[in-house]
Amino acid sequence: MGKQTPISISFTLPNGREVTIETGKLAAQADGSVVVKMGKTMLLATAVSAHEPRAGQSFFPLSVDYQEKFAAAGRIPGNFFRREARLSDYEILTSRLVDRAIRPLFPNGYMNDTQIIINLISSDKDVMPDAMVALAASAALSVSDIPFAGPISEVRVARIDGQYVINPDRSVLKESSDMDLIVAATIDNVMMVEGEAKECSEKDIVAAIRVAHDAIKVQCQAQLDLAQKVGEKATVKRVIEPAAVKPEIDKMVKEYAEARILTVAQGKLEKFARKEQFGAIRSEMKAAFAEKHGEEWMTENYGYAKEYYYKLQKETIREMVMATGVRLDGRTGKDVRHIWTEVDYLPSTHGSAVFTRGETQALTSLTLGTKLDKLMADTALDQHFSDFILHYNFPAYSVGETKPMRGPGRREVGHANLAHRSLRQVLPEEQPYTLRIVSDILESNGSSSMATVCAGSLALMDAGINIKAPVSGIAMGLISDGTRNVVLSDILGDEDAIGDMDFKITGTRDGICACQMDIKIEGLSYELLEEALLQARAGRLHILDKMDESLTAPREDLKDHAPRIVELVIDKSYIGAVIGPGGSIIQELQATTNTVINIEEVDDKGVVNISSNDKASIDAALARIKAITFTPEVGDEFDAKVVTIMPYGAFVDFAGKSGLLHISEMSHSRLDKVEDAFQLGDAVRVKIIGIDKRTGKLRLSRKALLEGGPQGGGDNGRRNDRRDDRGPRR
Repeated sequence: MGKQTPISISFTLPNGREVTIETGKLAAQADGSVVVKMGKTMLLATAVSAHEPRAGQSFFPLSVDYQEKFAAAGRIPGNFFRREARLSDYEILTSRLVDRAIRPLFPNGYMNDTQIIINLISSDKDVMPDAMVALAASAALSVSDIPFAGPISEVRVARIDGQYVINPDRSVLKESSDMDLIVAATIDNVMMVEGEAKECSEKDIVAAIRVAHDAIKVQCQAQLDLAQKVGEKATVKRVIEPAAVKPEIDKMVKEYAEARILTVAQGKLEKFARKEQFGAIRSEMKAAFAEKHGEEWMTENYGYAKEYYYKLQKETIREMVMATGVRLDGRTGKDVRHIWTEVDYLPSTHGSAVFTRGETQALTSLTLGTKLDKLMADTALDQHFSDFILHYNFPAYSVGETKPMRGPGRREVGHANLAHRSLRQVLPEEQPYTLRIVSDILESNGSSSMATVCAGSLALMDAGINIKAPVSGIAMGLISDGTRNVVLSDILGDEDAIGDMDFKITGTRDGICACQMDIKIEGLSYELLEEALLQARAGRLHILDKMDESLTAPREDLKDHAPRIVELVIDKSYIGAVIGPGGSIIQELQATTNTVINIEEVDDKGVVNISSNDKASIDAALARIKAITFTPEVGDEFDAKVVTIMPYGAFVDFAGKSGLLHISEMSHSRLDKVEDAFQLGDAVRVKIIGIDKRTGKLRLSRKALLEGGPQGGGDNGRRNDRRDDRGPRR
């Protein structure tokens, strides 16, 4: 069998870069596989779906995994095994971007195991592959027979020097962007938005989404054209057996439960009371059906009854909200739940806050560390150190459940990233600490990631970190039948489950810092999107007002027990002198002063950070380092000590330096020998009169500080004084 000739199609991005999608050459046994190329960057995406669902499968088992091969960047993994290991946070976040965009587009009731794998197999240092991963995944589905209501694609849209740019180069994005969004869409509808901005307006976000969607339409059309080239395999999708329909059972459930469901929905109950009463309806319905129809009927049909019940419950609640504008807990669409906050709750931490909104509560702590505490991120394309870390924990007890504690899952990683992006926008540009925020969700009924943003902002201010402005966050929802639209502020967990949109927006009083939007329906207009953003702004400002009741601005100083860091900039040439051979000097300094000292080279300078809880310790270390790195200048005067006498002069020590005081510079009158003026250990005041540019040696003078000329009474200075005290030497 000879070399395979792939089927391919190409399109051009607005910046002129060409993108090629090809299929038929690699991974031919997958249901669908493509290679997406742009420059040297190549992504291999495969899609495989089982032909039959597993017995008893009750949810759609879709998995999306994006992994970067280190060989793609010419690197060997740095871990112990020297191979790709578990997905990094960056790879998980990229996988989630794809999952959230494609999951709603599989048929309702499709329960077949489906796996999408995307690998970066070749890289270009200036091309950011995360903006192309969803294109690759969707193209793999498009050339397969897997049922999928796509295609979709994703692009990055950034605002650079006031202009919206699609998929900008990495270097340009880092230098000039004040907005960075990833947008996913079909040809007709926006599906997902995620990104960050430097306090931009709501209209700016909508404008960026429009620009992104125009670019996505071109990419979707390219996938449709590629599917046509592939032919029947791609254009004829596998047949899905429709779920059995039993209208008589649907009718029975509706007659029994609809009024009961509506009564509970209108009860303005709290989460667990509402859950308990809905559960009671199901239990009573089950008992009533069993009594009426018998055990055999129940075995055969109650599964359908339960499915129809959940569908009826969702439809009833949605209709109630659209018809009356009143929600499950009695609020209108624009109302935010009751909020209370508290700062400085944890006395031993460097900063802490509790943020409670309704039945959602976050306890957040802030720890101040040194540069040695930076987090190292090591991926195939990037290795860097971060001085801002945010961790989000969602224990099972927060929703009254039990679950093994096995570390953060993808949801925790995603929520932490959203909060991290939000708070990063307001951190001071120059600050010597490594900051770690930990948010523990103690209660949850929706919007826990937004509670993390609010509590994190308060904890930063409680710690005395001079953030630009407080940040709050709110989760917006939508219930729509295409004609009636109700935008919901500060959604409950139940409203997230039954609603058509989950749109999280964070920001200051001046603008948006980050956003994350998932759409579950088709046809969300830009006008409705802008309405949701403006309603979110009102809610965001209300939450900021509530946060102000605890703390309006950063504290003027750090906590008494917080580490103090003093930063000292030294000449690059002194870095080695401070560190010493094998680190001996810096280690001795840290041990004797009880400090932590970190040195790094920045812009041809040495930046020294000295950290300790004790000011006296910092002062001691600072004095030692200043002595080592002191650079004298011509004209400076010092108190010195004679340490060596030679026929031509005396070597003296001062301020951690040494220099030669030549015999000719000791007095205005002529001296026959140095000992006529000085002995070992004598103190002398000297002035720097010159520095040899080639050797760096210092020229010192005593006579430049003496009054009178050659016959002056003070020409022998201190030596004459010594003779007065002790008499003649002979």
